[in-house]
Amino acid sequence: MLKIDRLELGPVQANCYIVSGDAKQCLIFDPGEEAGKIQELLKRKQLTPLAILLTHAHFDHIGAVDELREVYGIPVYLHYKERDFLGLPNLNGSGKYAALPDYRVAEADKLITEERSLEIGPFKMELYHTPGHSPGSVSFYFPHDRFAIVGDTLFAGSIGRTDLAEGSEQVLLKSIRESLLTLPDETFLFPGHGPETTPIQEKHHNPFLQR
Repeated sequence: MLKIDRLELGPVQANCYIVSGDAKQCLIFDPGEEAGKIQELLKRKQLTPLAILLTHAHFDHIGAVDELREVYGIPVYLHYKERDFLGLPNLNGSGKYAALPDYRVAEADKLITEERSLEIGPFKMELYHTPGHSPGSVSFYFPHDRFAIVGDTLFAGSIGRTDLAEGSEQVLLKSIRESLLTLPDETFLFPGHGPETTPIQEKHHNPFLQR
């Protein structure tokens, strides 16, 4: 049984998830900021990270990528449609806000090019391309443990914003309905902000999906 730890990090409290197994290895999802807090958790739980996986490349999900990649010597996975977002503030959203520094992160080590199964060490997951919030948004589904990490595609009672670079509400709703709401009803969906939810909860109570 996999374990999930959540840290709310950075200026907009984005969720970073640490998924770990019995062998004390783990995956880091969306390390948005505050690398020290992530390192403290890994040290406290005696976890060895194998990779960093990004649901997408907006600034609030990438701020600690370079520091963690250097400290642990691990690869970064990202969908190929956002390969340029990491280094360009006008694409990753940081350039939109005068109060924020420009976020620039080195290129991803592994580019996701298709929906497929992915194995990293003992971890096995299914990849779903779920664009709309951003062009390369990816959801990571762990069927054996019945949960998915969905980034800013879907929230409890809401959906991701679509006013940043290459966003589209029509595309986003299509992704949600075809990739996330078709998962088993009681699957836990872990979003980029806020609490977890399930497909059945969102089918019945999400106002954006009642249209």
